[in-house]
Order: sequence, then C-alpha cells, then structure tokens
Amino acid sequence: MKRYLMIFEGRVQGVGFRYTAYELARTLLLTGQVRNLMNGNVELEIQGSEESFNHFLKGILKGNGFIKITDYSMKEIPVIEDEKTFKIVG
Repeated sequence: MKRYLMIFEGRVQGVGFRYTAYELARTLLLTGQVRNLMNGNVELEIQGSEESFNHFLKGILKGNGFIKITDYSMKEIPVIEDEKTFKIVG
C-alpha cells in the first residue's frame, strides 16, 4: 500500500474535479481526500494499492469532458493505517 500527495493544475476547479476524484477513488477502494487550493489548483491525497492508484490516475487524467489538467506533481507520503474513506474536504 502506498500514499501520494498530488497537486493538479489547469482547469480543475468548478468543473467537477473533486467529485470525479471521489467517485473514482470510491470505485477503486482507495482512501484519502481532495480539496481546492486558494491558487486555483487542487490538492489530493490518495492511498491504496499501486494497481488501483494507476487506474485512478488514468481515469482522473482522462477527466469528465470539462476538466483540463495542464500539469500535476506527486510525491509519496506516509501511509495512514486506519484511514477508511475518501472524502472531499474543501
């Protein structure tokens, strides 16, 4: 199991990005959280199997027709052992 901190840039606020991330994560049994940042980017923490994460990343990069990601960064961060859900926090 791994956990990543990701920052997405582009047209990622007001276009359903957080809800799309939530639905993908829930479907793939991933945990974590997603929130809008004041600078217009979106921050996402995601945790689960590498295989599920790879499916999540493909899905979020594909988007929903309104999302337009121009760049993203990711780094591995410590796993939160007792985390059970994925949530939209802001």
